[in-house]
This record gives sequence, C-alpha cells and structure tokens, in this order.
Amino acid sequence: QPDLVERLIAVDISPSTTAAGSELSAYVSAMQAVTIPAGLPRSAARRLADEQLRPTVQAAELRQFLLTNLVEVEGRHVWRVNLDAIAHHLPDIMNFPVFHKPYPGPTLFLGGSKSPYISPKDYPEIRRLFPKADIQFIEGAGHIVHQDKFEDFMTAVLNFLPPP
Repeated sequence: QPDLVERLIAVDISPSTTAAGSELSAYVSAMQAVTIPAGLPRSAARRLADEQLRPTVQAAELRQFLLTNLVEVEGRHVWRVNLDAIAHHLPDIMNFPVFHKPYPGPTLFLGGSKSPYISPKDYPEIRRLFPKADIQFIEGAGHIVHQDKFEDFMTAVLNFLPPP
C-alpha cells in the first residue's frame, strides 16, 4: 500500500538476497549459548556475555551492538530480541520478497561505505523497484550505520525528510 508511505529510508540493505545468512546464524547461535548466572550486576553480565560472544563475533563494535539487547528481567539477564524466532525464520529475514509493482515515492538507500549490503550489482533492482531512489553512502561506516557515524547518519536522514 504505497499510498500509506510518504517516504522510505532503507538503511544498509538492498532488495536482494544477502549472503551473510551463515554469519548471522552463527551470531544468533552464539547469543543463544550465552549463560549468565542470576543476580549478577549488569556490568558483570555484559562483560561475561562479551567474553562468551568473542570467539564467534570477533568485531568488538558488533559485539557491543549485540549487547545492547541484553536486558535484566526479574534478576536474570536475557536477550530482548526473540532469538528463537530469528533463528527459525532466518531464510525469510535474509531474502527480499518478490515485488513486481514499484514503490513510486521518494526513497533513500543509505549504506555504510565499509559494508557489502548495498553494491553496484543491486542498483538495477533498486531502480526498478524504487524509481525515485537516491543511493548514498556514509564514509567510514559499516553495517550498523547509525552507531558507526551517528551524526552523519542523522544529517543524511534529516536532509532526506521534508522540512517541518
């Protein structure tokens, strides 16, 4: 229902199947395997989870991002996201659905220059499905664009949105 969407921003993803499924699957499995004793202070729980994730999630900034989902519930540390659902539906998450009708509104594809998720091979499909697409990259940002370069991310988003 494109008439319900005034503008669209796609952050570091393109309308294609991504090959990073096995990597994400390993991250989800590593998160599911984290064990933290009940009653541990939040800082100690995060440190312990970080240590347990390190062999699989080697990039410190990615581990820190994942750890933002570690929350305390009734004295236990659990993941805020539904890891079982993510693991079960990973093929659906990693695939882009087939659409035949393009979205006619303004669209911003905003990627990190160090991320592989928007590449020139995706441009024809982006242009087919989003004819008013503007493709931009934030220099020095990886996949977690808003974390890596927050101010540049916000500037790009605000420049894309209409004035109030």
